[in-house]
Amino acid sequence: MDWTAFLFDVLKILGGLIAGAVLGFFIARKYMEKQIKENPPINEQMIKAMMSQMGRTPSHKQVNQMMKQMNKYM
Repeated sequence: MDWTAFLFDVLKILGGLIAGAVLGFFIARKYMEKQIKENPPINEQMIKAMMSQMGRTPSHKQVNQMMKQMNKYM
């Protein structure tokens, strides 16, 4: 058995795995940026609309509290 050929094959496999992981990372990051741009996270108007639909008129303080809670978990 030729050890140099074996090691070269192992290095090619590892190189392919590393290159795939790096390429996958950049593709996933680009995809997530696109999704966030198309579907922005919740904002103050969305919170006001949600609370209005539940039959409440939210004060600015309540909206700020909800925003802090939402940002805490994002």
